[in-house]
Formats: sequence, structure tokens, C-alpha cells
Amino acid sequence: MPKVKKSYETERLFIIPTKEEDAAFIYELMNTPKFLKYIGDRNIKTVNDAANYIKERMIPQLNRLGFSNYTLIRKSDNCKVGTCGLYDREGLEGVDIGFAFLPAYENKGYGFEASSKLLELAFTCFGISEVKAITTKDNIPSQRLLEKLGLKNEGTTRIPDDEEELLLFVLKRNS
Repeated sequence: MPKVKKSYETERLFIIPTKEEDAAFIYELMNTPKFLKYIGDRNIKTVNDAANYIKERMIPQLNRLGFSNYTLIRKSDNCKVGTCGLYDREGLEGVDIGFAFLPAYENKGYGFEASSKLLELAFTCFGISEVKAITTKDNIPSQRLLEKLGLKNEGTTRIPDDEEELLLFVLKRNS
């Protein structure tokens, strides 16, 4: 039985489950150069594509597991700055943490702030004992953030329909 699907907050951010109303923001985020380069092209070519992606990929996982993708909203001005989430990703055993930000909001500590909260929730509320993360070998900023969060590089992995070998990071509860 999934846990309650709710919103969370940190000092500077509201962490809200992504919903169809976030489609324009998700469309913008998923088409930024860094998202396309480091995370991949999700074939989101219109706001309607983004709404369908949210409806078909994000919301079902939220309903099934009680966690998924979260839209990060800055408290000071209610601006949507990025996303962070815990994902049941095809081809990767276990739960994967991921994050992405609009270019104007990178390098401001939001990634660490939101990811720290989601890791805490993973271990204390969602009953997860191990969180993984994958990143491209050339995405040094993400690797640094994962290490700062306490994840350890445990080698490489591949996921279905992706030619690239990815770095695999892991954090176990109480490690």
C-alpha cells in the first residue's frame, strides 16, 4: 500500500508532486541543453507531450509507490526552479534519485537541499533501504552533488535502450 502522496518543504523550497498543471514547466526543463545532454531526450516536443508524460509516467508511479517526480518551487517567489525525484527506473534495480534545474537556478544549492530531503524521506517514510543514482561520465557537477549527498561510486551500469555506459552511485540507509 503506497504511503500518503504529499508535499514537503525545505528552508527555501516547496517539494510538490509533479502534476499535469506543471506541463509547461516540464516542457521547458526537459528541453534545456543540459537536460538533453546529460539526462536524455524524452521526446517532449510540445506542452501537450509534457502533460502526457506526467500523466503516463510520473503520476502512475506516485499512485503505485507514494513517491515519484517532484516540482521544486522557491518559497520566496513561488518560482518553479527544477525537479527532484525518486524513480522506479526500468533497467535499474531499486530506487534511483535524480534532479534537474532550469539554467538560471543551477549552482544555488537547490539540488543538495531538495535531494537531501528526498533521501531523508526515502529512508524514514518510504521504507527504502538503498538509493541509487546514475549519471554520465562527463556530468561532473552531478557526480559532485551525489558524492556530497553521501552516495558512493560503485562502478558502471547500462540501462535499456541507452548505448552509453553510466556511472552508478549507491547510498544505503545508515551508511
